[in-house]
Amino acid sequence: MDLRIGFGYDMHRLQKGRELWLGGIKIEHERGLAGHSDADVLIHAICDALLGAANQRDIGFHFPDSSGEYEDIDSKILLKETYRLIQEKGYQLGNIDVTVCAEQPKLNPYIPQMQQTLAAILETDVDNISIKATTSEKMGFVGREEGIAAYAVTLIRKK
Repeated sequence: MDLRIGFGYDMHRLQKGRELWLGGIKIEHERGLAGHSDADVLIHAICDALLGAANQRDIGFHFPDSSGEYEDIDSKILLKETYRLIQEKGYQLGNIDVTVCAEQPKLNPYIPQMQQTLAAILETDVDNISIKATTSEKMGFVGREEGIAAYAVTLIRKK
């Protein structure tokens, strides 16, 4: 069986006047993530992990921030297209494991809904989507609540 592992990382600044989207769901918070798209760091990290596992470069290559086509785009659309790209190469999802680093808001109450949303997009069982939330113990840009970061690893296999 041909198995491949991919790793993804993304971070965005927090900014007033933006909505906060993580894992494909809107989370009530006084600031959202700044970016060309909806800046969903969780989904962007997953996209990079999937693309990396399939040796398909990265999210910026496929969905450049220099293109007006992707301005304010819903990252769920980017994830669906990313998954289509790896399927075209003959791969299917094994599992995903994500860690989101944020001081605020507390994300644990939202994790089940994020898992369900992502599982639906990726046409997989919720059990194949692991999401964990942590803080950075008040250290660094995450600790100062300047931004949010996400790390993702994924396993894909040949169909």
